[in-house]
Amino acid sequence: MEQPLLASDVTIEGDAIVILWNDGHRSPYPHRYLRLRCQCANCVDEMSGKPRLDPDSVPEDVKAIDQMPVGNYAVQFLWSDAHYTGLYPFRFLRSVCTCIPCNQARDKSGTPG
Repeated sequence: MEQPLLASDVTIEGDAIVILWNDGHRSPYPHRYLRLRCQCANCVDEMSGKPRLDPDSVPEDVKAIDQMPVGNYAVQFLWSDAHYTGLYPFRFLRSVCTCIPCNQARDKSGTPG
């Protein structure tokens, strides 16, 4: 049986949100990078899946100012632009990891490392 993917620690740092995973992996995410990937109904059309969020409407200096776990499957952020409705499932977060090994694995296979 495969071990569930869980965030063992989520920290908000000056230039990034850093997630330490239960398998030892470390994922850094620039704040705006994650804010622009919000999947809530305000940011993505529920029926078509088409993005509704205009990237130009998100400040370049947007930051997560708080976070809270949602069950054992996601994290929710309060952003400095007052957005707070998005849930970021752990599987989604891991799939968009910005670390070098994950980027290299995606470049080779199209899927995260």
